[in-house]
Amino acid sequence: MSIFDRRRLPPEVFKLDIDRMRAGWYSDKYFINIARTLAELAARGYRFGGSAPDLSDLDLDLRQVDVGNIEVEMQWFPRRQPSTVVVGVDKALAMLRECTGYFDETGRFVNTFDRMEVWAVHDGSEAPYDGDVLSVTPALRVRGRYRDFAILETPTLGALTRGSRVATNVYEVLKAARGKPVLFFPARFDAHEVQAADGYAYQIAVQLFNQNFGKSLAASVSTDAQGDWWGGAGGGTVSHSAIACFLGDTAEATMAFAATRPADIPRIALVDFRNDCVGTSRQVIRTMFARYLALVKEGRTDEARKFKLYGVRPDTSANMRDVSVPPLGDKQLDCGVNPRLVFAMREAIDREWMDWELPPADRALAERYCKEVKIAVSGGFGPAKIKNFEDLQVPADIYGVGSWLLSSCEVHGTNNDYTADVVRVRILGRWYDLAKTGRKAADNLMLERVQ
Repeated sequence: MSIFDRRRLPPEVFKLDIDRMRAGWYSDKYFINIARTLAELAARGYRFGGSAPDLSDLDLDLRQVDVGNIEVEMQWFPRRQPSTVVVGVDKALAMLRECTGYFDETGRFVNTFDRMEVWAVHDGSEAPYDGDVLSVTPALRVRGRYRDFAILETPTLGALTRGSRVATNVYEVLKAARGKPVLFFPARFDAHEVQAADGYAYQIAVQLFNQNFGKSLAASVSTDAQGDWWGGAGGGTVSHSAIACFLGDTAEATMAFAATRPADIPRIALVDFRNDCVGTSRQVIRTMFARYLALVKEGRTDEARKFKLYGVRPDTSANMRDVSVPPLGDKQLDCGVNPRLVFAMREAIDREWMDWELPPADRALAERYCKEVKIAVSGGFGPAKIKNFEDLQVPADIYGVGSWLLSSCEVHGTNNDYTADVVRVRILGRWYDLAKTGRKAADNLMLERVQ
């Protein structure tokens, strides 16, 4: 599945639309055009009749070159500085494995993947790039008859670009969070069809971060689809719409959730519905603890676990100021989920138990209950905002990140895309370097032989 287990995901995991992919449905038209041109030239017995300045110093009779059946070496590579977390390799390999070939005169598809030579890195590998276009790190290298796989350039590049973009973005966020959990919240910002691939890319990035920094973070996705490729499951608690169903009473909604959902689901209350995160957090904690304490005293410890509040989550809109944040006249300081709000929440949560009328025997339990409540922040978070929180030592325990994780190179100021180039051709039984100006063949020791 990745560099972490040295296995690859089988093609059936990706649920590819194989018939239409073989027909070029997902391919840029010019790839279809060249594949069909080469096939027709091969049928006509065409031989090269032009000039090849880049090969002029070789003692070759180029008039014998069977262009229609030309064999090439193609390399797929990213150019994101300083490096890319590579994801999408297994999906690209599945496309090649299932769709390399041609349709014979009867319309039957002849798979020629077994005639190819294929090398690839594993998902989760890191591909460095220092900005030198002549020094790239291929993630995939293929040798074979070009017309058999020409139309697969578009979908394979798409798989690599999308997966690697999400994984690299996640990795950057994890580094900014300095080991704190990052919840994966981008499902609502894109088409549902990409959730499985995106969730897999996120999980690979979490594993890479754990490996490189000696951490043990768990992958936390919000939909079951995001866990499809790696066996994960979506998690979550109470939404704004759920609170509306309880007439805007966040404490009541949280209590209902706690009473009806399995105890192993962390209880995290969304506390910005009435734009009073401090007041709502206190109300939720007070209400949940009262039920928790009663059940503990009755000896019903398993039931009491349902009312153990794991955390509260402010998700205040960036154009709103929470009522607990005194205005300073600066939107960055006043609005959204900002450091001042989270500091105020932490202080209020830690002191909440002091206002409860409890016998001395219960006060230690109440204090621990409050101080163990975590703060999960969300709303407009990316590496820059997270780094600012961490530099200020804001008491946020968990970061929820959404649309930033899908952001493209235009947002990040770097090239997030993959390119595929032919860098060698086979002429009369031997391989010769031949690439467009500004590109040359790269030999990467990271690559492993696949086929």
